[in-house]
Amino acid sequence: MAAFVWTPAGPRPLDELLQGRQTWREEGRVVVSTNGCFDLLHPGHVRFLQQARSQGDLLIVGLNSDDSVRRLKGPDRPLRSQEDRAAMLAALRCVDEVVVFEEVRANELLARLRPDIHCKGGDYIAEDLPEAEVIRRGGGQIRILPFSPGYSTTGLVEAIRTGQPGASEGTSPARAG
Repeated sequence: MAAFVWTPAGPRPLDELLQGRQTWREEGRVVVSTNGCFDLLHPGHVRFLQQARSQGDLLIVGLNSDDSVRRLKGPDRPLRSQEDRAAMLAALRCVDEVVVFEEVRANELLARLRPDIHCKGGDYIAEDLPEAEVIRRGGGQIRILPFSPGYSTTGLVEAIRTGQPGASEGTSPARAG
């Protein structure tokens, strides 16, 4: 797993985060995680991340690498590089750490991190999440949080391409990507 952790000061090795994770566990701190592409950061993402952070003491965001975004979303995505997306997420007050991962799904990262709580948006069902088994095996819980209607990265990209500002309204709910 070729992952690095992005902080406001820049990248650092994943092993440092995992060592910190052990300390946080010993201190009884609740570690919350989420993951996604976060290709075009919008208010729906920010609200979701704030809600996720409110579930515990620290929020760690797993961020799909550029290559994994292309595999998920197609050759025209991502719009911003993984470094840009990581830096924007790390700059948010509600985000404590950002980990870039290469896989399409965050399962390997989540198995190593073992978060206490893993959050996803309201357009998901906990039992259907690809990461559900990994979270439960690590002793964590899954929480599905409400989404902000009218925000979708795909809808916003389409609105920009077509020049129709309202194209994102009424589209599918904002997924973290």
